[in-house]
Amino acid sequence: MSNAVEAWLDRDSLASNVSRGLISGIVGGLAGTLIKTTIERILPVRKPNTKSAKLKMVDDLSIKITGERISEGNEGIAEQLVNIPFGASLGATYGYAKRDDLKPNILEGAVFGASTWYGTHETSLPMLGLKEDPKDIPLQLQANELIAHIAFGVTTELVRSYIARKMRD
Repeated sequence: MSNAVEAWLDRDSLASNVSRGLISGIVGGLAGTLIKTTIERILPVRKPNTKSAKLKMVDDLSIKITGERISEGNEGIAEQLVNIPFGASLGATYGYAKRDDLKPNILEGAVFGASTWYGTHETSLPMLGLKEDPKDIPLQLQANELIAHIAFGVTTELVRSYIARKMRD
């Protein structure tokens, strides 16, 4: 890092703590998204031949812009166009909230991941019509989705705290 950036981050001010919190949270959120995506490729999280909410959003946008759906070959990339910025923004928010806490707390990360799952897959996505009502989804698929989100939260927390400590030292 440059001397100016190091000096900025070394200062114990609100601005430097916020900067560290946001940066470490974004990196943590990106790492958490990578882990969550990997788990979702191993554990099924939706019924066969069911499009994800992310793909439905990008597909709808594509139809409005181009008049056509996303091609099957581009579905994976299209999902990540939603997944990556969403994970980074959730991580930034989490990092901001924990900007003064440099110690890792796995339980808080797990709660963050579980609350993210609940706030999206159990409430807002069904309300927006992007996902089935939770009572219509098999329990095993819901459990797999919850596991992936808890791993997202724990990874976000561990990476966030590590990066925040390294930036502070």
